[in-house]
Amino acid sequence: MALLGFFTRENKQSLNKGLEKTKESVFTKLSRAVVGKSKVDDEVLDNLEEVLVSSDVGVETTLKIIERIEARVAKDKYLNTSELNAILKEEIVALLDDNSAGIEFDFSAPLGSSPHVIMIVGVNGSGKTTTIAKLAFKYRNAGKKVLLGAADTFRAAAIDQLQIWADRAGVSVIKQQMGSDPASVAFDTVRSAVAGGYDVVIIDTAGRLHNKANLMVELSKIKRVMEKVLPGAPQEVILVLDGSTGQNAFEQARQFTAATDVTALAITKLDGTAKGGVVIGISDQFKIPVKYIGIGEKLTDLLIFNRAEFVDSLFASGK
Repeated sequence: MALLGFFTRENKQSLNKGLEKTKESVFTKLSRAVVGKSKVDDEVLDNLEEVLVSSDVGVETTLKIIERIEARVAKDKYLNTSELNAILKEEIVALLDDNSAGIEFDFSAPLGSSPHVIMIVGVNGSGKTTTIAKLAFKYRNAGKKVLLGAADTFRAAAIDQLQIWADRAGVSVIKQQMGSDPASVAFDTVRSAVAGGYDVVIIDTAGRLHNKANLMVELSKIKRVMEKVLPGAPQEVILVLDGSTGQNAFEQARQFTAATDVTALAITKLDGTAKGGVVIGISDQFKIPVKYIGIGEKLTDLLIFNRAEFVDSLFASGK
């Protein structure tokens, strides 16, 4: 698979650093899985299965990967354990390619609509607000005029936090008082964006996991009122997931994908966890592309997800 042209050496270095904890954990476990073995046999495959599951790849995705490696073993008759890392990388990238789990994207590319409206969903504490700020910063640096909408009116802190991050990113915010109707905020934001000639609108939404019915009603209403101002809005619904929560991220993905039409995923906090394997499992299981990964708190610490580079960093030997 060709690497994307905009995935720079600097991005690669940031990715390597951001995945250090996961990489160290995975590589240590892999070393133990093949100790004393010269070829990939049933015992090595059993050990590999345990490594992947314990790295939060998920059972279903792990079984798919093991099946692919078993097929390689059957075809090649003999595979040296020293080749296991390379084989793992090849088969995981192929699995993610099969599921169209990556997006070729550039912040400076022309947008299909003006303004381009992005609705952000996810639980409190997932990194939702910082992801919004990072996206705004990336788009602004790419020459786009960006407006944020503080439609998480459930907590006063959410509005204040978004304003603080918006100031850091150098973008404007449309907001109302705590307890205001979120759909009203979204409506005002999109209307202001249309009138003000903005290129990108990013709408924050409430980060609580109340029951699915209420969540669906609230998110549907927000989408409906935005479309009244701008047909087709929102063009994207991005679900932000905290990668450090491992398997809990799967459950959050199930809840939100059941409540609204999620178009892409952003997986955050990968720098502070050894659970980075969750990106592979979520990419595979939900058939929704991972578009962004967060690898730190700085505004620049958001990368467009490149599956080949991600897997290469995760399973590369050494530091």
